[in-house]
Amino acid sequence: MREEEKKPTSTIRRILKQRWALSAIYIASAAIILAAAFLLQNSFDDSAKDGKEETAETGKNYGEPSVEVNSNLETIKMPVADADKSVIKKQFYDVNADEKAQEEALVFYNNRYEQNKGIDIAMEDGKSFDVKASLSGNVTKVQDDALLGNLVEVEHEDGVVTRYQSVKDIKVAVGDKVKQGQAIATAGKSQINEEAGVHVHFEIRKDNIALNPLDFVDKQASAIQSATEAEADKEETPAVEGSEADKETPAVEGSEADKEETPAVEGSEADKEETPEVDETDESTDLESGTDEEGSVPGEDTTEESDSLKDSLNQSN
Repeated sequence: MREEEKKPTSTIRRILKQRWALSAIYIASAAIILAAAFLLQNSFDDSAKDGKEETAETGKNYGEPSVEVNSNLETIKMPVADADKSVIKKQFYDVNADEKAQEEALVFYNNRYEQNKGIDIAMEDGKSFDVKASLSGNVTKVQDDALLGNLVEVEHEDGVVTRYQSVKDIKVAVGDKVKQGQAIATAGKSQINEEAGVHVHFEIRKDNIALNPLDFVDKQASAIQSATEAEADKEETPAVEGSEADKETPAVEGSEADKEETPAVEGSEADKEETPEVDETDESTDLESGTDEEGSVPGEDTTEESDSLKDSLNQSN
């Protein structure tokens, strides 16, 4: 039995004593390690592919909201195909502009002047042209109006609305979704601004407040929200200044008013000055009544003496 147990061990020792034995062992170990690494890498790649497929399917379910978010990042464009060949017939009425600019932005109709709430755009050659959507959005109003020259209103995000007036051959209806640059109508004329000829009256409104479209052309739609917030902050500042003025003016005016109330003190001085007049009246009354300061009547003794003389004369007679 001992001889049989020694045979295997002797065989292994013989193999290990060979020069190629260690090299073969190293090569075999390396092959095993590389195979294991390759298998692990394939398993990681498969799991990554599965995750990408799941996210792609999830993105399909939320396709519409992503489009709405991206539409707010659109750059506002002029409502014409070729802005370089267009001219502004009537500017927006800006309350902060100078007097001349404000006069030029007034629209005269029926013996009345109206402030222009947008810009009137025409072509240099005076010909008709396609009116393009300045931003992507939903059509909320289509109205026939001979005075304004028909109207198309498109609603966007954050209370922003674009309006296109003085148009004809309207190509959209209420409820339609329009993309930026899509033709929605053709430029026409209006009775309220016949001097402009063939044109489109373009407006941008935020919460139904008209804004100057030229201030936002070639800017992102989000700039409208930022501008209105800045204007709101400016409008709040006078209230703070007013409170400071209220704190200052009443205090100063009140103190001055208190100082001006000194006539009450002067009145007391007047009372002091009036006392001599009272004494004079007392003295005059005393003189008129014929009494001296001690209350005696002057000439009282003389009358008594005359009466005694008369009595003595009567008795002698």
